[in-house]
Amino acid sequence: MYLTASRPDIVFAQCKKQTSVAISTCEAEYIVAASCCSQILWIQQQLRDYGLNFTGTPMMIDNTATMSITNNPVKHSKTKHIEIRHHFIRDCEEKKLIELVKVHTDNKFADLFTKAFDRSRFEFLTQMIGMINPG
Repeated sequence: MYLTASRPDIVFAQCKKQTSVAISTCEAEYIVAASCCSQILWIQQQLRDYGLNFTGTPMMIDNTATMSITNNPVKHSKTKHIEIRHHFIRDCEEKKLIELVKVHTDNKFADLFTKAFDRSRFEFLTQMIGMINPG
C-alpha cells in the first residue's frame, strides 16, 4: 500500500499488486509521484466536466532527488532504467497542470495514517490536519 498526497487535506490511498521494482528510493518516489499525477489529472478532468478549470495543482514531494529528476528533462545514467511511462510527470509540470512543492519530512501528513508515533508527534500531526483544535 502506498499513500500519495496532492494537498495536505486530500490523500489518495491505493492497494494493488506491485507491478514494478524500484532499485532506489528516488525511483520509488518518482513512480509514486507519477501515479499521483495521473490521479490529479483525472480529478482535473472530472472538474472540467462540471465547468471548473483547475491547473497548477500543488503536488507535495519530500524527496529532493525525485524533484530534480522531474525538473531536469535531460536523460542521464541515473534515470535511464526508469520506464518511459513514468516520465509523463515532466510534461505535466511543463504544461503547468501540476506544481511540485517541496515538503519537509517533518510535515508529511500521510505518515499519520501509515506509521506509529509517540504521543507528541501524533498530537502535532493530528492538529496540523485539523483533527484536534489547538488548545
